[in-house]
Amino acid sequence: MIGTTARSLLSVSLLAVLAGCNSSSPTSGLTGAAPAATAQAEPTPVVQAFCPPVVMREETAIHRAYARGGQDNPEKLMYQASLADATRACTANETTITINVVAQGRIVAGPAVSAGQVNLPVLVEVVDGENVIYSQSVSFPVELPTAGTQFVFSKPDVQIPNAQGGASRFTRVRLGFDTGSKR
Repeated sequence: MIGTTARSLLSVSLLAVLAGCNSSSPTSGLTGAAPAATAQAEPTPVVQAFCPPVVMREETAIHRAYARGGQDNPEKLMYQASLADATRACTANETTITINVVAQGRIVAGPAVSAGQVNLPVLVEVVDGENVIYSQSVSFPVELPTAGTQFVFSKPDVQIPNAQGGASRFTRVRLGFDTGSKR
């Protein structure tokens, strides 16, 4: 009986020691006062706006530039540019969604290359179904070396309405090169 009592007392003592180890303060268990309640502010509810995804226009994701009079002649190709992966980030207020569109691109020199800066005609559109909400062609400067290089296109100020008639679940940001033809 004494052995059972001693083991029970040892178990209770061991549990008390282990419970004291769970405190982050070495003296927290030594005071008799209850811990003071910390005042916590009520969290402010956050409503997130819909951020339209970016899609590439397959028919205009590649842009080729030829020397004068050499349209579609491979020997007269100055460069070929392409857009690949794209992403976006959105901020919103009651009336406007601002979209920062970022895309990775690559430019490769052709046989008729002359190194220097070229301006790529990047077209950024926001569409809701078939309705165009926003459309802007951006002349994006890129240094063209005699070999190929990568570039990052960024358009941080695409703004669309954040109200009735604005962004819906069918809204998309379309990205491609401006070919000058009817879209």
